[in-house]
Amino acid sequence: MNTIQTGLSAIEQTFSRARAEHRAAFLPYFTIGYPDLPTSLAVIEALVQAGGDIIELGVPFSDPLADGPTIQHASQVALHNGIRAADCIQAVRTLRSRGVTAPLILMGYINPILAYGMERYVRDVAEAGGSGFIVPDLPPEEAGEMAGYCAASGLALIPLLAPTSTPERIRQVVASAHGFVYLVSVTGVTGARDVLPDLGDYVRRVRSLTTLPLSVGFGISKPDQVKMIAGLADGVVVASALIRLMETDGIEAVKKLAASLRAACARG
Repeated sequence: MNTIQTGLSAIEQTFSRARAEHRAAFLPYFTIGYPDLPTSLAVIEALVQAGGDIIELGVPFSDPLADGPTIQHASQVALHNGIRAADCIQAVRTLRSRGVTAPLILMGYINPILAYGMERYVRDVAEAGGSGFIVPDLPPEEAGEMAGYCAASGLALIPLLAPTSTPERIRQVVASAHGFVYLVSVTGVTGARDVLPDLGDYVRRVRSLTTLPLSVGFGISKPDQVKMIAGLADGVVVASALIRLMETDGIEAVKKLAASLRAACARG
């Protein structure tokens, strides 16, 4: 029987396992509360069943600056459904009670965290069985307080880098990073794209400055794109394509796509 993996160590173990299996880790994202809370939890369970290694749980927010139309819409629907930070923490607890063992990372913006109370938020997520956080609008210069709370609770605070990041910026970000580094594939917002830029030089630049796993996200929607990134990086994040498919075709279609994306993570 699988044991529940929580905290930073669970993320580290997951990447180590994927590396041993000669593949990149698959990190699907889904918004809590879209199209409603019970369905979102069922989708997340399906993503785990399809091979999701680490699940990014979207925390709805009214002004998600880094997100494109698909995730913005999902956030608005979830907010309309009354989903707040406390409900997202409860979602982690519920998923654990249902036997979900994969690391769960809450991805959301700083305002709901501050409204909830940063120290309490980190502590409650840890107690619920979470593994860490991605906060797109929390720059490294302002992340010290939350990083301290995460360290005290054994959780990861995952930083983001952009293709335009300078070597100095990369060094600054990776110096205090834990778990993995999230590489944004494009300058812009989230959303599936037909063509991704050449990411080789970008990944190599960051790789030269850290030994942490590198995961690439934003714009990835197809198995061939996943396969290309799996040859460069340690993890592949897919978000908007899964949400969009849920809206049009339902859970089974999402599960099928996720399984094909997970299969494309294999190397060789």
